[in-house]
Amino acid sequence: MGIILGANQYGKAEIRVVTVDRDTPRHQIHDLSVTTTLRGDFAAAHESGDQANVLPTDSQKNTVFAFARERGVDQIEDFALGLARHFAETVPAVSSARVSVDSYAWDRVGADRPGPDLADPEDPGGQDPGQDPDGAGHDHSFVRRGQDVRTTTVTVGVTGHGPGAWVVSGIKDLVVLKSTGSEFRGFFKDRYTTLAETDDRILATSLVARWRYSEPAADWAKAHAGIRAAILDTFAGTHSRALQQTLQAMGTAVLRAYPEVAEIRFAAPNKHHFAADLAPFGLDNPGEVFYAADRPYGLIEATVIREDAPDPGLAWSAGLT
Repeated sequence: MGIILGANQYGKAEIRVVTVDRDTPRHQIHDLSVTTTLRGDFAAAHESGDQANVLPTDSQKNTVFAFARERGVDQIEDFALGLARHFAETVPAVSSARVSVDSYAWDRVGADRPGPDLADPEDPGGQDPGQDPDGAGHDHSFVRRGQDVRTTTVTVGVTGHGPGAWVVSGIKDLVVLKSTGSEFRGFFKDRYTTLAETDDRILATSLVARWRYSEPAADWAKAHAGIRAAILDTFAGTHSRALQQTLQAMGTAVLRAYPEVAEIRFAAPNKHHFAADLAPFGLDNPGEVFYAADRPYGLIEATVIREDAPDPGLAWSAGLT
């Protein structure tokens, strides 16, 4: 029986990069986690330890930092495309390069309210020069925004159809909750079913959504914000008979509004909320007091795709495990 090397890849994971744009007194920051992955002719490294074809992962890390300085970080899709093309075009053994970026958003301190009066009465020049009293936010002080994270994964490589580039952007850790407008009933039951049917429940999830572009967006950031808004508006506006139905409705809304998106994939863990039993204390509970169970949880996954969507190529080819 012969034993051979199967699919393999390597790269540098979770390279933390923070950039500060100091071109004007009003700074801009970008806070990223970047992962690089290379595939290609690396069999010798596995079979004999020969590293001749291997670009060190430390070099990949250094490239990320150098690109951040030389090219800047504006749109994460463009940043990832530049990195992936660099690795695919300059490392001879590479057949495809993948770059994934998580972007953590920061808001300016005081952006939603007039700034405090920081002037020292005895020192008229004591006002913080970065504070905007009109409520546009501080020039160089920031507060981390919310929980959800903007993502992109870019792959550059060669398939049977020739060279190409594929962009998959998305959101993760988007935690949403409906306190009503959700039901779960009429489901199949077997001898082990104990779950009661309900026509009014809390529906909550920590949503992961990833969408594949069939063509570049005219403005990556604007498209991302619009898709996020479409997902949230549909979640709020859909009377949910099942989480699956809600995912289908959200995906449909995105595809109708954004023709450059070929498909969207969702992973939605059901964050269960169970009514607390207050009867032992002589209290009723008309759907007002719940306990949140973090596990086990239902995990619902779905893809909503255009019938005429182009071939995905390498867009979804991720890890080996």
